[in-house]
Amino acid sequence: WQVGNYKRTVKRIDDGHRLCNDLMNCIHERARIEKVYAQQLTEWAKRWKQLVEKGPQYGTVERAWCAFMSEAEKVSELHLEVKGSLMNEDFEKIKNWQKEAFHKQMMGGFKETKEAEDGFRKAQKPWAKKLKEVEAAKKAYHAACKEEKLAISRETNSKADPALNPEQLKKLQDKVERSKQDVLKTKEKYEKSLKELDNATPQYMENMEQVFEQCQQFEEKRLRFFREVLLEVQKHLDLSNVASYKNIYRELEQNIKTADAVEDLRWFRANQGPGMSMNWPQFEEWSADLNRTLSRREKKKASDGVTLTGINQTGDQVSQPNKHSSSLSVQSNTVQSVQSSYNPFEDEEDTGSTVSEKEDNKIKNVSSYEKNQSYPTDWSDEESNNPFSSTDANGDTNPFDEDTPPAMEVRVRALYDYEGQEQDELSFKAGDELTKIENEDEQGWCKGRLDNGQVGLYPANYVEPIQ
Repeated sequence: WQVGNYKRTVKRIDDGHRLCNDLMNCIHERARIEKVYAQQLTEWAKRWKQLVEKGPQYGTVERAWCAFMSEAEKVSELHLEVKGSLMNEDFEKIKNWQKEAFHKQMMGGFKETKEAEDGFRKAQKPWAKKLKEVEAAKKAYHAACKEEKLAISRETNSKADPALNPEQLKKLQDKVERSKQDVLKTKEKYEKSLKELDNATPQYMENMEQVFEQCQQFEEKRLRFFREVLLEVQKHLDLSNVASYKNIYRELEQNIKTADAVEDLRWFRANQGPGMSMNWPQFEEWSADLNRTLSRREKKKASDGVTLTGINQTGDQVSQPNKHSSSLSVQSNTVQSVQSSYNPFEDEEDTGSTVSEKEDNKIKNVSSYEKNQSYPTDWSDEESNNPFSSTDANGDTNPFDEDTPPAMEVRVRALYDYEGQEQDELSFKAGDELTKIENEDEQGWCKGRLDNGQVGLYPANYVEPIQ
C-alpha cells in the first residue's frame, strides 16, 4: 500500500516474458540432448553390429546379441521423435503464446507493463496527493511545537535574569503566545488532512486492488499455460507409456530367449566340425603340371591369368565329391586366396582386430579374427621340406638364402597378431619383439628371426622399428 510498492507487481509482468525465454531454452537444451543420444545410439549399434558379425560368435546367440543393436536403432528413432516433439510442438507453442501475450512497444518495454504501471499510478495518485499534504501538515505541526518549546524556555530563562528590562520580557511572552496559537492551527490542519486521507483510503484500496486483480489474472494465464506446457513435455519425454517402446523390449526379450545352445552346437558340428563334407584322399595319377610347385614370389606376382591344375580341397573344407582333378583359370588374386588362407595386404578391414582399431581405439582385441577365416590344412608327420625341423632353426644354416643383398639386423615390434599361413612364415602376437634380418622385398615381405631362433617371413607392415 505504500507509494511506489506496486512496482513489484509490474515487474512480475516483465519477469513472465523472461521466464518464457528460460523455458524455451530449457526445452531446446533437452531436445539437443535427445538428438545427441539418438546419434550415439545409432553409431554404437552400427559399430558393434559390424564387430559381432565379423567376430567368432555364431548361430542363435549371435542373433540374440545383434538384437541389442536393433533395439538401439529403434530407441534412437523414438528419441529423435521426442526431440521433434519438443521443438516442433512445445517450443513453438511457448514462442507463439509469448508473442500473443506480450506486445512490444516502439519505445521499448511491453504494452501490458505500461498499462499496469498507468493503472496503479492512476489509482494511487489521489491518495498519494493527500498523503503528501498530511506529511506537510505533520511537518508544520512538529515545527510549531518545537518553536513553542523554545519560546517557553527563553521566557523562563529571562525571568531569572534581573538585568532584563520589562519590554524584552513582554516580547518573549508574546512570542510564547504566538507559538501556542501556531501549534493549535497546525495541529488542526494536520488532523484535518489526516482525516481526509483516512476518508480517501477505502477508495484508494479499492482502485489499487482492481488494478492488482487485473495483473493477477494476467499472471494466472501464464502460470496455467506453463503447467499445461510442462505436462505436454512430460508426455513427450515419458516413453514408458509409448506402446512401440514397450514392444521394443518385449521383442528384445523374445530374441534373447530364442538363443539355443544345443542348436548352435549342432550347427557348428554340421558346418565346422565332424559333420562337414570331406573329400577323402584317393589314388591320383602322376602329372607333371600337378606336381609343379609355385614359389612365394610367383604367388604374389600380378599377372593377367594363371591356369591351375589339380586343385584339391583337403581337411575340413567343404568340396564337391568325386572331383579329384580339375583345371581352372583365375586371376592372380584368386590364386592368392587358394594358395594362402588369407592375405593381410588385401584390406586391413578384413581382420577383426584392424576393424576394431579403426572403429574405436579404446576397444582392442574384441575380435582377433573373422568367423569365416579359413585355416591351413597342410600338415605331415615327416615335414621333409620344413627348414625349421632340424638344427637349421637354430641358425646353423639359413634356408632363406637368396640372391638378395644382406641387410643390417634391426629389432622390430609387432603391431598386430599374425598367424603364419605357410611353413616358411613366422607367427607372433601384437607386442612381441623380433629381429629383422632382411629388408622388405617388392611383394611387401621381410625376413626375420624370433627370439627362440626361428627364422621365417612376415608381412612388413605388421611391425614397426623399436626406437
